[in-house]
Amino acid sequence: MKLSAGDRILKFVIYALLSILAFVTFYPFWNSLVLSLNVGSDTSSGGVTFWPRQFTLENYAVVFQEKNIYSAYLITILRTVIGTVCALLFTSLFAYAMSKKGIMFKKTYMILAVITMFFSGGIIPYFILVYHLQLYDTFLFLVLHGMVNVYNMIIFRTFFMELPDGLEESAKMDGCSNFGVFFRIVLPVSGPVMATLGLFTAVFLWNDWFIPAVFISNQNLIPLQTLLVQIINAGTTASLMTNLNSYAQSMVQNTVTVKSLQMATMMVATLPILMIYPFLQKYFVKGVLVGSLKE
Repeated sequence: MKLSAGDRILKFVIYALLSILAFVTFYPFWNSLVLSLNVGSDTSSGGVTFWPRQFTLENYAVVFQEKNIYSAYLITILRTVIGTVCALLFTSLFAYAMSKKGIMFKKTYMILAVITMFFSGGIIPYFILVYHLQLYDTFLFLVLHGMVNVYNMIIFRTFFMELPDGLEESAKMDGCSNFGVFFRIVLPVSGPVMATLGLFTAVFLWNDWFIPAVFISNQNLIPLQTLLVQIINAGTTASLMTNLNSYAQSMVQNTVTVKSLQMATMMVATLPILMIYPFLQKYFVKGVLVGSLKE
C-alpha cells in the first residue's frame, strides 16, 4: 500500500522522535560505561563522550579489591532470588484466595490491602516495628520486606478470575485439594504473568538501596546497591583505596579517580540485572495485559 505524502511525513516524525528518545535514554548508560573504561586522570580533563580516549581496566581492578564487594554481590543475589520466589508465591496465594467467590470478609481484606497502597505508617513506626520483631540487621528482613505487593496481587487476582471454572472443577473431581489445584493447575498456566511480575519484583529487590541503608548496619549484610551509594557519596572511597596493597597503589594512584571509581562500581552493580531483560522481554506486554484486563 502506497503511503500518501502526509503519512510519510508523519512516519518520519514518529521515527525521529523515537530515535531521539532512544538516544536520550541510552546515552547516560553508555557514557557511564565509557568513563569506567577510561583512565581517571584523563577523564578529569573532560571531552570523553562516546569512546574511551585512554582505555584501561584499572578502575574495575580497584573495585574488586574492595573486600565487601563480594559479600555485597552474594547478599544481593540471594535476596533477589529468594525474595522474588517468596514474593511470587505468597502474593499469588493471596490473589488466588481473593479471586474466589464465597470467601468470608473478602471485601474487607481487599479494602485493607488497597489502603496500604496509598497510606503507610511512616519510616519511624516501621523501624520500631522491625526492631521489636528482632528483624533489624538480619538477612531475613531483606527477604520479608515487600514480600506481598498489593499492585501485583491485583494483577494476579484479575488473571485468576479469567481462568475457566472448568479447570478447577475437573481437577477437584479428580481428587485435588485447593492447594493441589493452585500448584498443579493454576500456576502452570500463569507463566506470562508470573514471568512479568517476577522480573518487576527482581528489579525492585536488586535496585533497592534505601531499605538496607536504614535497617542494616552490619557491613557483611549490605547489598550491592547500598554499597554503590556509599561509594558514590565518597563514603567508602578512601577505604577502597586504603585496602589496595602497595604494589597496586603504585600502579593506579595516578590513573584512578573518585569519578572513574564510581562509574566502574555503577557498571558492576547494573550490568547483571540488565542481562536478564532480553530473555523476559517478550512476557512484558502479554503478562501485564493478561492480568490487567477483564471482559
